[in-house]
Amino acid sequence: MSTTNITTRRAYRRTDDHTPHTPKIKLTTEPLPLPLKPTQVLIKVHAVALNYRDANISNGGNPWPVTPHGIIGNDAAGEIIAIGDQVKELKLGDRVAPNTDTENITGRETGRSWLAADEDGVLADYLVYDEKVLGKLPTYLDWVQASIIPCAGVTAWSALKGAEMGQSVLIQGTGGVAMFALKLAKAMGLKIILSSSSDTKLRTISEQFPDPPISIVNYANNPNWPAEVLEHTNNVGVDIVLENGGPGTLLKSMKCTRRGGIISQVGYLDRKKFDDALEVLPLLIDRRIILRYAFVPSNVNVTRENSANRADRGINAGSKQDMDDLSTALTATKIRFDDIIDSTWKFDKADEALQYVWEGKQVGKVVIQI
Repeated sequence: MSTTNITTRRAYRRTDDHTPHTPKIKLTTEPLPLPLKPTQVLIKVHAVALNYRDANISNGGNPWPVTPHGIIGNDAAGEIIAIGDQVKELKLGDRVAPNTDTENITGRETGRSWLAADEDGVLADYLVYDEKVLGKLPTYLDWVQASIIPCAGVTAWSALKGAEMGQSVLIQGTGGVAMFALKLAKAMGLKIILSSSSDTKLRTISEQFPDPPISIVNYANNPNWPAEVLEHTNNVGVDIVLENGGPGTLLKSMKCTRRGGIISQVGYLDRKKFDDALEVLPLLIDRRIILRYAFVPSNVNVTRENSANRADRGINAGSKQDMDDLSTALTATKIRFDDIIDSTWKFDKADEALQYVWEGKQVGKVVIQI
């Protein structure tokens, strides 16, 4: 077993004070869980990417219970600096990240343990994990770009599964998952329709990615935005929707999805009650839409038996195998993500970065360098 003199870490834990204008995270110094168990590794973290989920949990908005005062973050990139004496698949110096759901290794597991919710997250300078939950990251990317792969990247990768060249995709929003999906969709040869409530963001992105042109829809300016999406597909409907709203937008997303199309539910930004439930089921049946969820309620176990008999498939961001597959695809294509990094922040500015994400100011990913 390799050894190190490092025994403590700095980590950002939630204050769980949801009062407006108060700090939502606090920097702590705490002992590392040492010595390493035989199959564990010690990771020096170089970058952590924030997601809306981090800001939502820190502000008390998560729809499921979370561990009190937990460490936030589930998108990270680091290098192994010490290993247990029975580690087989990894070595010193490997660039790695934990999977967002540490119970989801192959995609067949029935349990769930989400980083930053069911267990501590990754916004710390050192982490300890069992090798089985770690995926190797592409070596051609710098730490900032690599840090957006585990959660935002794998969610986008899972949401676009089954897409074929020439098909169409509606991407809702301009956050991290949306922009990662946009990059993958362009590489896959998909027709992209991008929606946002900001004309400025839509114009910026369409100018940034001009060839082939991206079709844009401002859903705030047009309450009947599904009709506008249909116009971009000759009234056929899109093949895939990256649905980011939740109960308040799901029905409208279904109305602009083609028969047999896919809706990948990757977010829940619209916190309205599910008032459209009576209309959803008939439309779901009529259009033979496949619903895929990027998150699964903690009281629902997705098993081989029940998933085979339902139209909705639990993605849960993705398995470690999905992260490995994505890293393999990225290494082969050498896609770069520096053009979807909104901003980088110093470690001591993490609370300000979190507030920036909470206010929805970003286009793409916000990354904290360590």
